Order: sequence, then C-alpha cells, then structure tokens
Amino acid sequence: MFGVFILVIVALLLHVPVAASAAEARKEQPALSREGIEFFEKKIRPLLTEKCYKCHSAGAEKIKGALLLDTRSGWMKGGESGPVILPGNPEKSRLIHAVRYTDSILRMPPKEILTASQIVALETWVRMGAPDPRGETEPSRIRHPASPANHWAFLPPRDSPPPKTKEKRWSRTPIDNFILARLEQQKLKPRPPADKRTLIRRATFDLTGLPPAPEEIEAFLEDNSNDAFVKVVDRLLATPQFGERWGRHWLDVVRYADSNGLENNLPYENAWRYRDYVVRAFNQDKPFTQFICEQLAGDLLPGSSEEQCYEQLIATGFLMLGPKSLFEPRKGKLEMDIVDEQIDVTTRAFLGLTASCARCHDHKFDPIPTRDYYALAGIFASTATLASDAQPMRGPARWRERPLALPEKAKAVEDHAAAVAKLTASLRNENGPARRSEFVGAGRNRRR
Repeated sequence: MFGVFILVIVALLLHVPVAASAAEARKEQPALSREGIEFFEKKIRPLLTEKCYKCHSAGAEKIKGALLLDTRSGWMKGGESGPVILPGNPEKSRLIHAVRYTDSILRMPPKEILTASQIVALETWVRMGAPDPRGETEPSRIRHPASPANHWAFLPPRDSPPPKTKEKRWSRTPIDNFILARLEQQKLKPRPPADKRTLIRRATFDLTGLPPAPEEIEAFLEDNSNDAFVKVVDRLLATPQFGERWGRHWLDVVRYADSNGLENNLPYENAWRYRDYVVRAFNQDKPFTQFICEQLAGDLLPGSSEEQCYEQLIATGFLMLGPKSLFEPRKGKLEMDIVDEQIDVTTRAFLGLTASCARCHDHKFDPIPTRDYYALAGIFASTATLASDAQPMRGPARWRERPLALPEKAKAVEDHAAAVAKLTASLRNENGPARRSEFVGAGRNRRR
C-alpha cells in the first residue's frame, strides 16, 4: 500500500488531558460512505491488525489498558481513561496527541516514531469522522455478498432495446431514446437544438479545451452543407490539442506527476517522456488493447523499428510513476509496497477495481480474495522497479533507469555515457553541479 500506518493506545493515555466526554465520543456515527470505508480498509485496518491487535483485541493474551481496537465500539468506549478519538476533531483526540510525539510524557508508539505520512493518514481518518465499518465482533473471514457469477461488473454486456417515448420526432439515434425517456419520466422537455455558433464553441472547448478562432466560427457559419459539423469534428480530432486535452484524463487516472511526492519529494526528471507518449497515443488513435500492453509490458514486446522499441519502453513508465516511500529502511517491505502501488493503479486504471484492499484481507466490496491479490503480486514482484544496488538504509532508494537504445547498441550507449560523465565532471569543476538527463523508470527486467 502507499504506507503501513501505526496505531497504539495504552494505559499511559491517563496522562493526556481529557479531550472529550464519553457522551461526545458515543454520538451516532453518520452514514458510511464508500470512500470512508475504503480509506479505513486500506490505511487503518492494516495498521490495527499488525500493530495493535496483539495487545488491544479480544484475542490478546492480556488486554492492556482495558482498550479494545478490534471493534468500533472498542475505541469509542476507550480504555481506563475513556474515549481515545473524537470523530471529526483530530486536535481534541488523544490518539493524535500521542502519535505526534508532542507530549513530553506520552509518546506512542513508545519504541518507534511515525512518519509524516502516517500521522497525516491518522489525522485524515479522524477528520473524516473516523469511519469504521466493523461491528461488535470481527469475523475471522469475510464472505463476499457478490461473486464473479452475479457481480454486475463481471457479467457480459447485453442488448437493451431503446425505450418507447411519447415524442417520436426528437430522437435521431437509439441513444436519444434513453435520454428522452428519462426526461419524460421526470416530466421535462429537451432544450431546442443549439445554434451553429454555440455548437462550434461547445465542440471546440470539449475536444481541445480551447475556444474556436474567429475565422473557424465564420467558416462554419457559412458552410451550409449537410456534413458541415462532421467536418468541424474531424478537424478538431486531427489537431495536436485533442491529445493534450484528452490525454490529461488518462494521466489523472495513472497518478502522473513530475515528482515522487510523500515526505521525500524527489523529481522524476524524465516523466515528461511518458506524458508525451500518452498524448501521442490519443492523437494517433492507438488501439486501446495495444495501449494497455505497452504500459504493462512494453519492454517485453517485439518492435519492428528502433522508434517503436523506444516508444514501448517509455510506456512502461506507467509502473514507475506515483508515490513511493523511498526511505523505507526495510528493502523487502519497500519492494512489496511498490508492488502494492502498482497493483492498485493497474486494477483501478484497467479494471475499475480497488484490488489493493486484498493485501490484508479479502475485499469488502468486490469478489477479490487475498489469494488473487498475491497471485498478481507474484507477477509484479518479478518487475525490477528499483536499481539493483538500492540500499534504503544508506539513503533514499533509487529507481531503475534504462537507456533508450536497443541491446545490441548497449556498448555505444555505455561509451556515450562515459563521455557525458567525463564532460559533466569537467563542467562541474568549472561551473558547479550539472543535471543528469537519463531516462527514468521506464522498463524493467524479468527475474528468471
């Protein structure tokens, strides 16, 4: 996951000033949103299970401080000193004061300090109202109400005949019938058709994100042919601005950014190559199946030219982008956190599923058991995202860099890199530090 967060509350909480009365903490929890439940399942439940249940659950050998954290009613009731969380108010929650290490007496967890991102996660959860879908008891295994056999997302598409409508002349396509039927159901009437000036402005803004030029408006107004609007749309689809406008939607889906984020915001100096790849894919109308394969396994695909090999290699930057805790001292955990992040973005982008919840337990909403999650993890674990000599204990881990050249030209690339390094060193001695410009993160090797 994006990080494993810690939550430990013990009897020492007696030393923290009372933040809220038991009555305040026991207020009825508002209706749980899907976002709130997902946040709990991804970021809060794992840390409770790993760090707290040993001492603060019904299955613990000895419950410390009379505090139970394996149910919602447990933390609402609190321990010997009362409630530990005031939902909606992290500043008045004992939990937040404890994990911030700002109290000279009470510091939790006692043997390790939280990272900034972990504290932010806890603050966010409390600020959200501490959403917690757990009941009075925790089942040992979650049973899915939906299975692939009856879950709507996994059923094959089927034809839906257009509904009948009272108005017969408005609909031009079968899709219009669905729109009109819903309007009639709400006793509404469709708006009259847009005039030509409005139509070209809407189309241009929608397809390019920019307003039409005056001469483009005039040309459309003067064109009285039946395919006048078709020609406008074809012209807009052929502009480079179309890919720039609509490629941004995909970049949002795949968490594109020019830096790593988190507490160590290191730059991805060549992330722009992946950005431009996406823009080109939209402008070239690349088949979506090819678009998927290149991003997941472009370095393993054959290429008919150097340019195609470069393009496919750049596409695998999809796996490198996104936040990664590069200062995680445990290399094995860092690698699995990266695998989890890659599973998360892949299943969200290509399947519309939040599969990473299954890292710690069977999925709560979708029919994805932990077994399937780790089957996927086994595939992504064979992907070398980090440099082979990365040592987080000695500083931030480094991502893998691949030269944009075919294997048979590796010697020429190495010679060129040596010449660049020599020149860079010479420039550094005279003018100060120089910036690197290797290609970052696109591509990987399979471990055999």
